[in-house]
Amino acid sequence: MALTKQKKTELLAEMKKRLAGAKSIAFVNFDALTVADDKVLRRKLRAENVGYFVSKKTLAKRVLNDLKAEGEMPELPGELAIAYSEDLIAPAREVYAFQKTPRDKGTVAIVGGIFDGVFKNKEEMMSIATIPSLQGLRGQFVNLINSPIQRLAVVMEEIRKSKEAQGA
Repeated sequence: MALTKQKKTELLAEMKKRLAGAKSIAFVNFDALTVADDKVLRRKLRAENVGYFVSKKTLAKRVLNDLKAEGEMPELPGELAIAYSEDLIAPAREVYAFQKTPRDKGTVAIVGGIFDGVFKNKEEMMSIATIPSLQGLRGQFVNLINSPIQRLAVVMEEIRKSKEAQGA
């Protein structure tokens, strides 16, 4: 069913309002996704303060061109949904996490996005999506700092054992 001009104007205004404060936007292609899976995706995104909506590509392209992002807009195949947030990494990371979960039917894939005011293609958005969360990065940092200390403790223990064996 075709949309009236008034309805399209309302949709454009709503999309502009939603995307105005977004620092990061992920373009999501979905196919044959069940209602249950869609609800799970929306809940996970909402828990991370990521907005999500489905849009017609022609309307989305019009709004995205108005955002004045640098670079060239990537190709948007299939059905289009948009995940957006003030957090730079959250939209891509959360969609990617959902994309990896096994499901009976349907697919979800990142096909591009806007990161910090610049259009990104699929490969660039996937590299952004695989950046660990802040908590994960902190854990890696602590492990990195702790590693030399652990090695020193193991070496000291081995020296103690060897001296003990020589003395006995």
